[in-house]
Amino acid sequence: MASRYVPYIAALVVVGLLGTRALADDHLVAVTLPELSELAQQGQPAFGANCAICHGENGSGSDKGPPLIHKIYEPSHHADMAFVMAMRNGVRAHHWPFGDMAPIEGLSLTEMEAIIAFVREVQVANGID
Repeated sequence: MASRYVPYIAALVVVGLLGTRALADDHLVAVTLPELSELAQQGQPAFGANCAICHGENGSGSDKGPPLIHKIYEPSHHADMAFVMAMRNGVRAHHWPFGDMAPIEGLSLTEMEAIIAFVREVQVANGID
C-alpha cells in the first residue's frame, strides 16, 4: 500500500531539487551601474543602508533576498507602488523561497521614491524596463 506513494514522493523530490537548482542559478545577478539622475543618486545610499543587506549591493541579490535587477521586478509586473507597499508593510514571499520581507521602518515617502528611482534606473541599464 505504501508503495503506491513512491511516484508522488519521487516527483516531490525532483521538483524540490529543480527548484533549488533554479534558485542557485538565478538569485545572484551581475549589475552594471549607469550614470544616475540626481534622485537616483539620493536613492543609492538609502538603498545601501536599508535594502542591500537582503537584496545585495545595487540590487544584485544575496543569500538573504532576491535580486531586484531581475525581470520579475520589471515595472509591468511590480509597479512602483508595489515597492512602496513592500517597504511600508512588508510582503509575503511569493516568487522566491527567501521568506517574508519585513517592513522597513522609518523611511519617508521621499526616501522610498529615491530608492525606487535608483532601482528603476539600474534595471533599465541592465535591460529591464
